[in-house]
Amino acid sequence: MSLKCFRRGRRYAGLLSMGFSLAWSPAGQAQLPFELVDKLNAYPHAVEVSQAALEVRDHEVGLGAIKKVRGVWQFKKSERLSGSLDRHTWQIVDGFSSLEVFEGLVAELESAGAAELLFACEGRSCGQGVQWANRVFGERILYGREELQRYSVYALTGETTFRVILYSSARTADRQHLHMESLELAPGDEP
Repeated sequence: MSLKCFRRGRRYAGLLSMGFSLAWSPAGQAQLPFELVDKLNAYPHAVEVSQAALEVRDHEVGLGAIKKVRGVWQFKKSERLSGSLDRHTWQIVDGFSSLEVFEGLVAELESAGAAELLFACEGRSCGQGVQWANRVFGERILYGREELQRYSVYALTGETTFRVILYSSARTADRQHLHMESLELAPGDEP
């Protein structure tokens, strides 16, 4: 095992030991996105740089790459939903990468069996990073190298239906960011 792989394994294990062990039951699923935010806020290598909570109507959630069609930037596929949107952006610091934190969150979501993956892309297959940063998320600090971006959308269904959106970007070793949105769907707006 190379030193780089050993360090990456230690870092991932560190994420789990810092409280990224997510054990959710369907009964507690309504709290799942908020628990994720709390865990990231408590994680010592993540510094929250922006947060917003708002009610949205016909909010577009990308389920495909973003591309330019006839002069207009749009998703290859998307869904429009209404409800309560909670947005958070963190800078990942101390030599950790946003990709490591992103992969840890995805692994925990998938192993908990609480979420259904609706779409995921990585690198250039997602489209232009500048469009994700500015047009999709409205956070210019998320602009990074296209080959280092990751995007995933999960559906959480139960008593309350959510969309959990994760986006990871990196520009340099010191400019690593993770963005998360949770959209609690309005009653009757479930697809």
